[in-house]
Parts: sequence; C-alpha cells; structure tokens
Amino acid sequence: MESFGAIGAVLGCSAGIVVCGLVCAAYRLGLFYQLFHKTETKSPRHGGESVAEVLRAHGVKYVFTLVGGHISPILVACEKVGIRIVDTRHEATAVFAADAVSGTPGPVFIEFPIDTLYPFHLVSKEFGVKNPPKGLMGKIVTWYLNNHLMNLFAGAWETRDVSPLPVNIPQATDDQVQRCIELVSRAKKPVILLGSQATLPPTPVNDALEDLGIPCFLGGMSRGMLGKDSPIHIRQNRRDALKEADVVVLAGTVCDFRLSYGRVLNRRSKVIAVNRDKTQLLKNSDMFWKPTIAIQGDAGSFLVRLSKGLKGHRCPEEWPQSLKVGDVTKENTNRAKADEKTEHHLNPLKVLHCVDELMSEDSIIVADGGDFVGSAAYIMRPRGPMRWLDPGAFGTLGVGGGFALGAKLCRPESEVWIVYGDGSLGYSVAEFDTFTRHKTPVIAVVGNDACWSQISREQVPILGSNVACGLAFTDYHTVADGYGGKGYLIRREDEDRLSDIIGQAQRETKEGKATLLNVLIGKTNFREGSISV
Repeated sequence: MESFGAIGAVLGCSAGIVVCGLVCAAYRLGLFYQLFHKTETKSPRHGGESVAEVLRAHGVKYVFTLVGGHISPILVACEKVGIRIVDTRHEATAVFAADAVSGTPGPVFIEFPIDTLYPFHLVSKEFGVKNPPKGLMGKIVTWYLNNHLMNLFAGAWETRDVSPLPVNIPQATDDQVQRCIELVSRAKKPVILLGSQATLPPTPVNDALEDLGIPCFLGGMSRGMLGKDSPIHIRQNRRDALKEADVVVLAGTVCDFRLSYGRVLNRRSKVIAVNRDKTQLLKNSDMFWKPTIAIQGDAGSFLVRLSKGLKGHRCPEEWPQSLKVGDVTKENTNRAKADEKTEHHLNPLKVLHCVDELMSEDSIIVADGGDFVGSAAYIMRPRGPMRWLDPGAFGTLGVGGGFALGAKLCRPESEVWIVYGDGSLGYSVAEFDTFTRHKTPVIAVVGNDACWSQISREQVPILGSNVACGLAFTDYHTVADGYGGKGYLIRREDEDRLSDIIGQAQRETKEGKATLLNVLIGKTNFREGSISV
C-alpha cells in the first residue's frame, strides 16, 4: 500500500514512474497471491471469529443483539465459542441489557468494516471488477483492488494476544486521604452522598460505611447498598440535612441539577468531592460551590481507606438518629396518603406499598418511567447492593426491558421487578416476546393513568393545556398474553384482592412466565410541584 500511495501521488506527473512501479508491485503481488491462494482463500474462517476470541478472553458470557447481516459473522462465531446470544426486539433494548463497567461508565462504539468480517472467498467476489476499463487504466484498477484485498487478509490468522488490557482506576493519594481523615474526625454532623460510581468494582463499601456510622443518602445505582433497614441510610429530607451538615462527602455524586448545581450545599460546610472523572468532579464548582478537597479517584476505594484511617472513631450517634426521626415522620405521612381514595381507580402509593411489602428479599427493582417511578423511589426499598436499576440522571425512558433482561440472566434466582409508567412501557413492551423466548421470567407492574403525568402536572397549571400528554387506559395485560407471558388487569374493584393478585403473579413467574400487572391508577398530589424540564 505504501508503494501504491507513492505511485498515486505522482500519477499526473510521470507515466513512466507509474508503469515501472506498477510492474514491480504486480510481480511481488503475483508471488504473494499464489502463496496466499494456496493457504487462505479456501478457508471458511472470518473476522467474526477474532471478535469472538477477544470477547471470550474478557469473560463475556452474553451478547445482546438485534440481528443484521453486517454482524452475522460475530454472532455465529460467538455462539460457537459458547457465548450466549440474546436477541431482542429493539436495538435500544440490546444496548440497555449490556449497559457497560469500565472507568466512568458510558457508551462505547466500535465499528467493524463488513469486509473484515466475512470469509475471503465471499469478499473477493464483491471486490472483483465486473467490467474493468480497457488498457492500462483497467490493469491499474484491477491491481489496486486485488492488492487492497490481499492486505485486508494478510496475516489475518496469525496468533495474537487477546488477553484483557489492564484497567486504569485512579486512586486518592495518601496525603489526600489523610487530610480527609482529619476533616471527618472533627465533624459533628457529617453526611455522605453516594452516587452510582460507588458501586463500581473493585471495592465493596458496605462494611466501611457501617463502620463510619455517617448518615448516607443513596442515589442512582447506589440505592440498596445498605439494605432496606440500615440505621445510617436516610431516605427523606436531604435538603434539610445538607443545611445542617458541617462536612459533606460527595462520593461519586455530581453537582448537577439533582443537587441544584451545588446550591443546596451549605457554604459553611467542608466539602470532600471524590470522582473518577475530573470533569464530573468539578462540575459547576466555578459557579455555585467550592470543594474543600477534590480527589480524582475511585469513590469506593476512598471510602474504605477513610474508614480504616478512622478506625475506632464513629460519627456522634445523635446526628443520624435525629435524621432517622425525620425519615419515620415522612414515611408515616406517605403511608397515610396511600390510604386516601383517589377520584378514579387505585391510589398509586397504595399499590407501591403493597408491592414493596410482598416482593422477595432477593428482588431486583428496575425503574422505567416518570411520575409513577418518581413515587416508587420514595416508597420502594431495594433489598441490597445492585438491586436498583433506573434510567439515570437524564431519565432515559425505555431501559426497562433491557435492564430486566440483563438482570435476570445474571441473577436467574432473583425476582426481577420492572416498575413501569404507562408511557415508558410503550418503549419495550415487545420484549415480553424476548422474555418468553429466552426463558427470563420477570414481573412488570405498570402504573396506568392514561397520561404522561410527570409532564402534565407542570404543563397544565403553567401553560393551561394537556396537549400531547394524554394516553389511553390500554389493555397492556392483553399484549403480555399475546407475547407468551401472563397479564393481569387490576382495577379499583380489585383493591381488596391486590395482595392475592400480586402473589399469583409471583407464582406464575416462578413457573417460568413473564407477568405484567396492568394497574389502573388515579391522581394524587404526592409529588405536586416537581418540575421535569
């Protein structure tokens, strides 16, 4: 290719150089072609096999896909080496099911040119010139294409190292950890805000948090990290706690809109920020807040080292106890509101309380929706670490089918619950077909209020119109039946049997059927004033 590149560069200047170079290159190519033709052109091997070998070497057990001819070689090769292929009904579901682990998690795109994936004898047919120009130009074009083809496959089956590359996980320095130990040891009212990064490998942090005894607010994927009844897990009144706190540890938590860009932090508080990503670490720090200590490092490892450095020192007990009193008061208020009758259909809070009380201790909760899921975040209690999966900071609807599929494959013994809004269900209801075909029985509970309520609750009072927010009380349970699952319709007249119906759905799931509870719900003022723009 280097020779031809040089030839191309002087093509308009010296035809003599072109011909001379072409003859020499063609002679070398002829010798190479004869050798290559004897060894590789008859081989059925293809580039998909190389991809499969790398995936297997990295311990990949599942490949989620929506099939296409351009990736067929990868899928077939993965199947041959024992990687399970899980085909979905929507490409987005495949992406959500395989949601990634490395550094600061996020999407990764890898493109494989199709001519590197298929066997030589097929690719060569496509490269062949059907009606080449006559004379010298025809010979040049034909030579170029053949040369390019040979270069594509040259050395394709040589043995290569496919072992995983080391992952670079940034860590806090000893000096940074020591400064934080000194700050926390003097604190009377410290608070830890945990974000999704605190769940990343390699370091589990549950024991470290319990040893510290510092009240924790859990967000994103960290929900459930302390179980459902930990005395240091505070679920309510976060804004009030931050006003009183003298030290705040942002462990993988970002000062974005969820923390009012840092404005909810008390300016008198000492702020320790820990994040793997420097951009996220200092987000909005030039506007509304300033970190006392900013550490680019792994949040989980940092908390373990902080706990070891503070061994024997615990947060004053009256502080988490006072916050827990606020928790109990707020949750009692929520339970009282769950007992109120709505104008139509069932009270959504009552439904969520009932599901929370009946779900098994090994349950995984997948949250996919707006208003109904927003209420669920206050009421449902994840049982342990990595047992709450949600759409993330930007509320990316449609994650339900994919997250549940991945969760059930990884933990087949667990109950996997999808909490859907009726709007978000439309994105992935077709995956009930996938659940049936791949024997991954999950339970979906759909809060069906025939509305995009998260938007409607602000659009109507502010702008005076419900345009584009209205849906219908669709028979989603019938859709589940049609895809091979089991659907239940739950109305107000079924309120006294709610627990029995949920129990029946759990039994159906244990017997191998994906189930869907289509619950008709009414309106409450539980989240009145919440804004979603």
